[in-house]
Amino acid sequence: MSTPPASLTPAAPADVPPGPRAPGRRAWARARRAALPFGSLLVFLALWQLLAASGTWSETLVPPPAKVWDAFVAISTTHDGMRGYNGTTLVEHLGISLRRIALGAGIGIAAGVVFGLLMGTVGWVRSLFEPWITFLRTLPPLAYFSLLVIWLGIDEEPKVTLLAVAAFPPVAVSTTTAVTAVPTSLIEAARALGASRWGVVRDVVVPSALPETLTGVRLAVGVAYSSLVAAELVNGLPGIGGMVKDAANYNNTPVVLVGIIAIGVSGLIIDGLLLRLERVAVPWRGRA
Repeated sequence: MSTPPASLTPAAPADVPPGPRAPGRRAWARARRAALPFGSLLVFLALWQLLAASGTWSETLVPPPAKVWDAFVAISTTHDGMRGYNGTTLVEHLGISLRRIALGAGIGIAAGVVFGLLMGTVGWVRSLFEPWITFLRTLPPLAYFSLLVIWLGIDEEPKVTLLAVAAFPPVAVSTTTAVTAVPTSLIEAARALGASRWGVVRDVVVPSALPETLTGVRLAVGVAYSSLVAAELVNGLPGIGGMVKDAANYNNTPVVLVGIIAIGVSGLIIDGLLLRLERVAVPWRGRA
């Protein structure tokens, strides 16, 4: 019996390329990604409860999760004739702080993008302003907040200004770095095709710098959040940072923890929205 031609010989199992993942495996992978954060939360709550029940520290220092939940319910509703905390519910405190962050960080981000484009495209502007921006970036917010209060009073102006100053350097630095990293070949090609200086900036520099600029925006919002309590140290009520500070003055640890958790959760949500915006605005990022 003759041997069949090589072209008719069936391929070995090892030579068969792997097919797409089965739907069941994809569903399991999605479920596992969702279950891991939830599982870590359950472990954290269990350890917290064990630590509170051990009696190592008093409940004033480490209140159990049930007391923090009771505080959350109390400051989110009208309870025993008291509405929220200091007459304002938790959602209202958070909303007022988010409005301050949106205004302050928005101003800082807009100024950072403009200065970043200028410093990245004009050499003398970068030489003039880069040391000052680096100096500002290294200052903690509390270092100049008292000065802002002296200059601007105790109303909204120093709070918004502090958040704007805190959000400005990350965006300016990231935009400057992104602009200076734009390939020279792209700029020269655009000029060879007759693009004006503004056209090069608009059609080449800005799209190329956009991914790093959006990363700087995310960093700026995070810095603004970390400066929130400092911004609301003076006359911060209503406001979530002012609520945390006021509750800390009276050793009301459950309310302090509720405020910290509210700031962290809202920060996670906003960062997720910014990440989604980044994926929509620059879908080519991370792809070859």
